Amino acid sequence: MKTSPLPPLPADFLLSVVMPVYNEQATLRDIVAKVLAVPVRKELVLVDDGSKDSSRQILAELAAAHPEVRVFEHDKNRGKGAALRTGFEQARGEVVVVQDADLEYDPRDYPVLLEPIVRGDADVVFGSRYLVDSRDPGRERDHFYHYLGNRVLTFVSNLFTGLNLTDMETCYKCFRREVLQGLSIDSRRFTVEPEFTAKIAKRPVRIWEVPIRYQGRKYSEGKKITWRDGVAAIWAIVKYRFVG
Repeated sequence: MKTSPLPPLPADFLLSVVMPVYNEQATLRDIVAKVLAVPVRKELVLVDDGSKDSSRQILAELAAAHPEVRVFEHDKNRGKGAALRTGFEQARGEVVVVQDADLEYDPRDYPVLLEPIVRGDADVVFGSRYLVDSRDPGRERDHFYHYLGNRVLTFVSNLFTGLNLTDMETCYKCFRREVLQGLSIDSRRFTVEPEFTAKIAKRPVRIWEVPIRYQGRKYSEGKKITWRDGVAAIWAIVKYRFVG
């Protein structure tokens, strides 16, 4: 997919990129370089969630080299949801986007995610791996079982929230920072995705979806989500329909 031009932005616009990190030494330098290369004023909020590899050392080097990089650390592994909570608390930008530390999602899609918000049409934008962009009909898709699991979870989520999303489980969620006001995130692991979706569905916010790039990685390459997370996600979808 071709990179879209950035929408017109106010001179003082600041994008907060919140990135949880857990044992990502193999991809950390590359993904940070890709984020920093996006031509928009930004801060990169990196939250190390108790990594046991060299991630913390790499993060310290990146923070020393780049003033827009801010690093926060958890003393032990608490899960993606906890890392996002820390990142959201520290974000200072008008708009926040979630970025995984692997290379599955491409930061060149930030303009696509930002455009509906900057244009004034959306408060929250989901980047969908399953919407087709006519400019780029040939893109790598997720592996079949991950694809099937994601579609089932999205269907169940839509059933309980009344939304009509194609990819609830996407990492790429971009939103005005005001959306976070009064929004508590309780999940520790990957149930943060259905929890966030369920809670914003109850609010008077405008939700859009846009197509994004995606290059899924294998478990041998460090993919962490498993079928147990899928079962937990079903429970979270039901729970947060009635709680919070």
